[in-house]
Parts: sequence; structure tokens; C-alpha cells
Amino acid sequence: MPESISPEQARKLVLHAQGLAATKKRGKALTHTRDALESLGYVQIDTISAIERAHHHTLWNRNPDYHPSHLTQLVAQKHAFEYWTHAAAYLPMKDYRYSLPRKAALASGELDHWYPRNAKLMQEVLSRISSEGPLMAKDFETPSSHAKRKPKDWASKPAKQALEYLFMQGELMIKERVNFHKVYELTERVLPTSVDRSFPTEQENWHFLICRFLRANGLGQASEIAYLRKHTKAGVQQTISNMLEAGELVNIQVAGTTYVTLPQLLETLNRPVRRSKLHILSPFDNLLIQRKRMQNLFNFDYLLECYVPASKRQYGYFSLPILWDANLVARMDCKVDRKTKVLHIQHLALEPNVRKVDAFQHALKNALPGFLTFNQCQAYTLHKTSQAL
Repeated sequence: MPESISPEQARKLVLHAQGLAATKKRGKALTHTRDALESLGYVQIDTISAIERAHHHTLWNRNPDYHPSHLTQLVAQKHAFEYWTHAAAYLPMKDYRYSLPRKAALASGELDHWYPRNAKLMQEVLSRISSEGPLMAKDFETPSSHAKRKPKDWASKPAKQALEYLFMQGELMIKERVNFHKVYELTERVLPTSVDRSFPTEQENWHFLICRFLRANGLGQASEIAYLRKHTKAGVQQTISNMLEAGELVNIQVAGTTYVTLPQLLETLNRPVRRSKLHILSPFDNLLIQRKRMQNLFNFDYLLECYVPASKRQYGYFSLPILWDANLVARMDCKVDRKTKVLHIQHLALEPNVRKVDAFQHALKNALPGFLTFNQCQAYTLHKTSQAL
């Protein structure tokens, strides 16, 4: 029979793995950001800017001394790169070789991209970057001076698609961003010489996906590890079975549901969680990205309502989940007014499981000054408070 742990212990395991339970570390802030990225395995990039963007927000929650320039520095120092997990993301450069199977599958046609391949235009785009150096999509809006083409041949949309295809199949990388616009460069001119470029075997890749997920999330199931990765669930499940037989993984039960974990992670159950510490999370935080998982482990039913018609929203356009007392206990719809430097809390809704409302309010009051500073705000206004249904 698998070892059984309580839901509270399961949440403790998850929070330690996610870097949301530890005390503040000493040392350089940039080093802590690098450590957080390498521990999480990725941070999702998102364009919504109601508050500071998601990739910055996620790292700030693991490193209170985080600065938005850190990701730029890590990319420039070749410790991080942009690619795709279940979505666009920053990843640790040390994991580069495990991006190669997806790139190869896209290049071969085994995986589909979002639009048809234009091989001729892709080659022309590649040739321009090869000869001219790093370029952005806007650099293809008019013909190059030496090309006898009509402007429509370099129309922004087709060229942007070609750039994206070349990026996704690995011939281009994003060297940097300028005002959030991607700057593309040849992969061989971006990769550090020290990076492992060897193509992982199928078994190495399954093993990596499983261990990476569990180290970052504490415990998991095959469906969670294969989340939004086409054609991977069967390979993940078979490898889990092999790893269980070899003693590399163990089964654990949480409220009747079976998960797997790495045996060494169970040691974190003996470490405390800072229950008084409150985290205002991004909707795209690694902890939350799989909504069904959060409902099962934290009893937190979350929907990001920016994609819901305004008339049907219950909590607001961009409600931020709040972690406190080792649980998800509230959501806070926020928007920054960058001209006045005011954070508008449009709606603060507490979950029914919040019993110590005064203690929660005290923890939130203590957390807000840091959140204001992170969002370059000087004050906040709370417009509405309610108890969740």
C-alpha cells in the first residue's frame, strides 16, 4: 500500500518544492533569482499588464529582492533562454538540451504549429538575420535595401510567422527583448559554448520531465506531468512505472488519490512552513497553472476572468490568488494606475475557509507595502471586500 499523507502535509510538500515556504536567503539578489528559475524549471511569460507582468511577479514571490532587470541580466549572461513549455516561458539554460525534442518534432512536421509553413520566406528571413545580425519583426515591414521585392513581400504578419516558426524549431533564439519586443538571432550565435547540445534519448527525456516536475511541484500524476504536451502521457506513465519498480519514485496517497514523488522530497515534511507569510500570487504562477490540481490539493476553484465577459465576472478582470497560512484563502482583483502610482484593489474576496479574518487582514497589511514597491506604486485604494460564495 502507498504511504498516506494528509492534505495539509501534501500542501506542505508542494509549497516547499515551489519555494513558497522558505525563509529569506542571504547573498546576491540576482543569484537568488537564478536559483528560483532553476528550481521552478520555467516561468510563464504573459503580456497582460494590469499589474507587473507574470514572469516578474512569479519570481518576485520567490525572491523579495527581485528586480525586473534580473531576467534581462540572466538572458544576457546566458543563464536563461526563452522557449515553450505549456506556454511561452523563460527556462534555465542548463536545461537547453531538453528543448531539442520539441524543436525536432516541429521541424519534421510531427508536431503542428499554429499556421502553415512558408519555407521560402523562412529561408529569406534566416538569410537576412545571418547577414545583418539580430532583427525584430518590425525590421521586416519593408524590403531590405538590397532585395528587389515589393513591400508586401515583407509584410509584417507573414514575416513574423516565419520568425516564430524558425524560433520554435530551434534555428533562431531570442537574444533579448527591447520594450518587450523579441530580438531574434541565429541559435549558434546565442548559445554559450558550455551548454550541452546533445539530443536526449527518449528515455532520458521522459525521466527529465518527471523529475523536473516533481522537484518543482512536490508530488504529481502522469496527467499533470504531461500537461499540454502532446503525445507524452503514455511515455510518462510507462517511465513512472519503471521508476517506481526501481525505487526512484514512491507512491503516496492524499485523500484517496494516488500521486508519485521523489523519496528525498518527503524529508521536507519535517521542515516548517512560514504560515504567517502572505503571498499575493500571479494567475500564471507555477503553483496555480493547473487549475484542477489546485482544486484537488488546495480546494481552490480558480478561474481567470479576464477571458470572461464583464457581465459574467464574479471576482474581477485580473484577480490574484492569495496564499496564507499554507492555503489559498482569497483573491484580489487589482489594477495599477501608472500615472498616479496607485494600486486599485477593485475587489478583495475571502474564501469560506478563512476563520481568522483579523490575522489575515494583518498579514495582508504587512504584505501590501512590498507589493506596492514591486508595482512601482505609492498607495493603494480598496474599493470592495466580500466573502467568496
